[in-house]
Amino acid sequence: MGLTLSALLARHGIASLVIEADEGYCTGSRAICISRRSQEIMGWAGADGPLVNTGLPWTGGRSYWRDTEVLHFQMPSELNQRFAPMVNIQQYYIEQFAHEALQRAPELAQVQWSSRVVGVRDKPDEEGVEVDIQTPTGRQTIRAGWVVACDGGRSTVREQLGLQLEGTQYEGRYVIVDVVQKTRRPIERLAWFDPPSNPGSTILMHRQPNDVWRIDYQIRDDEDPAEAVKPENVLPRVRSHLAMIGENEPWEPLWISIYNAKCLTLPRYRYGRVFFAGDAAHLVPIFGVRGLNSGLDDAGNLAWKLARVIEGSAPDELLDSYSTERVHATRENIAYGAKSTEFMAPPNFAFKLMREATLRLAVSDAKVRSLINPRQSSPIAYVGSPLNVLQQGQWANGLAEPGLPAPEALLQGPHGNFHLTQRFGKDFICLVFSDGALPTAVKELATHGIAVLDIPPQADSLGQARQRYGLPDAQAAGLVLVRPDGYVMGRWRGLEPRALLDAFNKKGFTE
Repeated sequence: MGLTLSALLARHGIASLVIEADEGYCTGSRAICISRRSQEIMGWAGADGPLVNTGLPWTGGRSYWRDTEVLHFQMPSELNQRFAPMVNIQQYYIEQFAHEALQRAPELAQVQWSSRVVGVRDKPDEEGVEVDIQTPTGRQTIRAGWVVACDGGRSTVREQLGLQLEGTQYEGRYVIVDVVQKTRRPIERLAWFDPPSNPGSTILMHRQPNDVWRIDYQIRDDEDPAEAVKPENVLPRVRSHLAMIGENEPWEPLWISIYNAKCLTLPRYRYGRVFFAGDAAHLVPIFGVRGLNSGLDDAGNLAWKLARVIEGSAPDELLDSYSTERVHATRENIAYGAKSTEFMAPPNFAFKLMREATLRLAVSDAKVRSLINPRQSSPIAYVGSPLNVLQQGQWANGLAEPGLPAPEALLQGPHGNFHLTQRFGKDFICLVFSDGALPTAVKELATHGIAVLDIPPQADSLGQARQRYGLPDAQAAGLVLVRPDGYVMGRWRGLEPRALLDAFNKKGFTE
């Protein structure tokens, strides 16, 4: 995640140094499901091309109780969409693509491999942070204007500042196995509850690039975790399950690890000039794939704010909104993740009883099946964000209210079709829904640091933008201000930009 943040900062012209303890990219699949929102963020970093070309897109999944299908879910998708709802791809590819992107700006972004942060001292009076680094050639101390700790669940920076994560840790454990095996099975999320191949367990499967299966299975509470990950105990279970589902091609294991669900967070993510992001800030369950995706959202939220404060076009208080918004997002993710965890790995007998009753009913009652839905990761609305502007006028729907991610739309431009989200990621942008005649005052928003995108009816021939942004018809006019991270800041009916500009200036933004 630190590599992605560095690439995003480079796009804003901000120099950074990434300190990485490992000598290269991570091993094993680790995080594997990349959401549409995360794909957009990787696009802002300049890494979406290889991600889309390598990853395996999917739109839904199936769940089974024993050997009976009890759920087939589909996520919203469109034929002309920019990105699939989810893409399966190993985490080491994400790191590689982000690194390749930041290498295109070597004057701004550097990576120091095989180096470990061993000390951090915030120096408020000196407007900087001292960082001690252990390198292959010895110890060195550097001074940075700001530090972002992306150093994982066992964060050294968090320990150095004497901070502790708060929340709940579940006892249920899952063994995670990567195996290589050719298959023609569709790309979808697969789950089995109490399968005949492994009675009493829960099993998850995802196809990945390079003929890799990612298999997660729950172990019994009385099993020794150290014994559970030994190949002689893992491989028979994998073999039994692959045989049960008819996957008979030769296979071999690549990677084995163990995991237990955690719902933990720091109370805030800013401490002076030190910020926390990703697993260093929060740990959420794997169910619903909110781990890496929430970390990438941290990066997308923080990068533009840090850039604006550093360049002097926003007040220091803007950085407090990173903590406000992302702690709120984490608590939402934890709430969803806890529900999924309690279903996937019931913490006690009562939960186990309720789960079995739900699965039994789902065999014949379609109304019950939604309770099995894993609720995949989706962008969190920043309810109560200090950056939201009270919306003006009447709108046809609430899809683009302040604090919500700006909806996607396919538009027509002079050089061909493009997706609206391609214009996000760097600058504030005003979406102008006009009849084709752009007032001079709206054009002049560009002189105040706000890009202008005119969307007349002919550019929105499918009607997606007007419908999703709440315009009732092709003649209706309106202005929508979108933040650099693709969230709606405010919307106004009509084409008079004075209220928009007043709100922008009141938040402390300048050119």
